[in-house]
Amino acid sequence: MGKGGGCVPSKKRQQTVVADDPPRSTAPIALEEDRSSAVDGYSPIAKLKIFIVFYSMYGHVEGLARRMKKGVDSVDGVEGLLFRVSETLPDQVLEQMKAPPKDDSIPVISAAELPDANGLLFGFPTRYGCMAAQMKAFFDSTGQLWREQKLAGKPAGFFVSTGTQGGGQETTAWTAITQLAHHGMLFVPIGYTFGAGMFKMDSIRGGSPYGAGVFAGDGTRKPSETELALAEHQGKYMAAFVKKLFQPQGF
Repeated sequence: MGKGGGCVPSKKRQQTVVADDPPRSTAPIALEEDRSSAVDGYSPIAKLKIFIVFYSMYGHVEGLARRMKKGVDSVDGVEGLLFRVSETLPDQVLEQMKAPPKDDSIPVISAAELPDANGLLFGFPTRYGCMAAQMKAFFDSTGQLWREQKLAGKPAGFFVSTGTQGGGQETTAWTAITQLAHHGMLFVPIGYTFGAGMFKMDSIRGGSPYGAGVFAGDGTRKPSETELALAEHQGKYMAAFVKKLFQPQGF
């Protein structure tokens, strides 16, 4: 018993020392989780979608749209979806204008569906060098998308139909660019990427660096193979552009 009643520790007993840091283990650090099963179960990314949205009264623009879809679908990982905009003319007027009935297999699109697309191709006939009223009415219905800038940065292109060679193959697309600008969208023209086909002069051919086109004449002329080939090229060109824009990195 020491002074003050305290116990004198034995010299043989080792005192416990608490280290500032715990001893480091030399064993390999275990991974939190083996994620190989997640990799094995990895599902491919869904196909990119290009909406081909058009108005066609006599079928000329629709013919380009269908061939354009073929071009889009030819690019791996991208698919084209056809949509038409709402008709604004009453049936009685369409009958007097001898307009054929619409194909019910192509759905009517609403403005609210546009953000679901990775890219957009808009087709329409000309009305005095500008888009037809039916397509303009559709763009006018996108006000809420504009307010929220839901379409900003989304790539888009145009294809058109005119009655005559001076009827607006370029101006119909050119005047439509304002719609894209206010939405902050990216205009993707085809330029002269169609190659020699852009310089053919041996037959009537619609289309311009702005996009594919067809000459309808009095309504009885059908798109030529060159015009259809240009539409297919535009679909393929847009699909490749969208795929490059949205190509995931690191895979």
